[in-house]
Amino acid sequence: MTKEVKTTSTKSIVIGRVVSASMDKTISVEIERRIKHPLYNKFISKTTKLMAHDEDNASKVGDIVSLIQSRPVSKRKAWSLRKIIQEDTKRENINT
Repeated sequence: MTKEVKTTSTKSIVIGRVVSASMDKTISVEIERRIKHPLYNKFISKTTKLMAHDEDNASKVGDIVSLIQSRPVSKRKAWSLRKIIQEDTKRENINT
């Protein structure tokens, strides 16, 4: 009798927009979330800026990317680029 063990990943996955890609193998990603104010019931946009590891320097400013939580690569980088969801269309129009 063999036992099958299912492993579930506890790593978080977030989606955000690249705001800086000028560093080598590092991107800066802005995560925006909307929360409801407890008293006034108005939705407020809050942003979080994360540093992520981009091994191939594949992403550019304006791209929508998916990040996965990883072991710390440096002091501020604990996220890695999972995939590029959507490339920035404005950048393509400028080059042509």
